[in-house]
Amino acid sequence: MASHSLDGLTVAILVTDGFEQVEMTEPRNALDEAGAYTRIVSPQEGEVRGWNFTDWGDSFHVDVALRRARPEEFDALLLPGGVINPDQLRALPEAVAFASAFFDAGKPVASICHGPWTIIETGAARGRRLTSWPSLRSDLQNAGADWVDEEVVVDRGLVTSRKPDDIPAFNREMIALFADTGSPSR
Repeated sequence: MASHSLDGLTVAILVTDGFEQVEMTEPRNALDEAGAYTRIVSPQEGEVRGWNFTDWGDSFHVDVALRRARPEEFDALLLPGGVINPDQLRALPEAVAFASAFFDAGKPVASICHGPWTIIETGAARGRRLTSWPSLRSDLQNAGADWVDEEVVVDRGLVTSRKPDDIPAFNREMIALFADTGSPSR
């Protein structure tokens, strides 16, 4: 994949039931292969269930319950999409606060598809150039973002992509961005 090493980097993957499965599993695999330590953080306890394009997908072990997760213990954040997942997360103050902490600390964030819905709630979309699933265009523009229809966009510590077809480019740019984060938290 990429020649970047993420050895020692700890990445939070913030999801709840209904995340687009491939938008979590493929980026997570790429991060793991690059040496990162990935942890699923969720308001759900025990397991969280993916969405596989048109129906419920697999269940995944939740590594850290959101109520116990501490942003300072992570170096980067991955926000997968799916319609259900970010729509629920953006309505949970603790999920928005968790995501906000990464932007506030200048830590890198990667988000794909509908994932930027959560970013809107943090206020971090304002003034950034980004992309998403096309139906979020107005939401992002109304939040002050410069929305573009491109495979992958990197702007000030945030990498975004539109859809599952963009995952190879998304993974490449996410790993490059995360590799530039400096010293790991742990």
